[in-house]
Amino acid sequence: MKIGMNLLLWTAKVTEAHDPLLADLKKTGYDGVEIPVFEGTSAEYTTLGTKLRDLGLGSTAVTVMSPEASPISSDAKIRQAAVDRLKWVLDRCAEFNAEVLCGPLHSPLGVFSGTAPTRDERLRGIETLREVADHAAAAKVTLAIEYLNRFENYFLTTAADTARWVSEINHPACGMLWDTFHAHIEEKDSAAALESVRARLVHVHLSENDRGTPGTGQVQWAGTFATLKKIHYDRWLVIEAFGRALPDLAAATRVWRDLFSKPKDVYTQGLDFIRRGLR
Repeated sequence: MKIGMNLLLWTAKVTEAHDPLLADLKKTGYDGVEIPVFEGTSAEYTTLGTKLRDLGLGSTAVTVMSPEASPISSDAKIRQAAVDRLKWVLDRCAEFNAEVLCGPLHSPLGVFSGTAPTRDERLRGIETLREVADHAAAAKVTLAIEYLNRFENYFLTTAADTARWVSEINHPACGMLWDTFHAHIEEKDSAAALESVRARLVHVHLSENDRGTPGTGQVQWAGTFATLKKIHYDRWLVIEAFGRALPDLAAATRVWRDLFSKPKDVYTQGLDFIRRGLR
């Protein structure tokens, strides 16, 4: 397994200002970093790719969808905007050699219909993501569809729902993500749910129940690590934590208080905790 650190703890756009952070993450022992891809130029991501290669860091990527680019919209123009947006993101991913593009790629973050997802929405999303998956395959990037808890979305909220939907997409470049934070809220038995989706699992986020340092809260970590070993998972494990450094992101993730003394504690203590758990 490879261990990474999601850079959304610090920024929504990686720049030269984060060069010391990248170097320290490598020094600490990380195999790679998860890069937010929301904006920027081709030249910026190509330069970032060179830096990561020089440091010996691998990479994955994360993004989210907006109401103006929703894969499940009834409006064909909005669905096409989602395709165009994700193709743009995938092209940037290829420029810094990201192996995976993850996130709630299925629907807009924080948008609710007031009802459960409909079959028409599921079918529209399947059609949209199949087209995006073709582009992902050409870019040599794997899509990792992330389900969120019911307070952040309504479309995909459990591992079982996500595995079924990804199975219907039925594309080799599209799998699913397991996030311990969302699982802690939504699953009756996290270990059993994780084992049940082993065939579609392509990415894992390790995130504490309060979004702070992994190992300091209530997530069922022993069961998580034991199950990852049992199913022979050998892809990326990425720490995802959030703080108050970015007001917009703090608002989106509902982080209203400090969850750790300093960000370095998250990635140093978090890495030690993961290594112990895997042993």
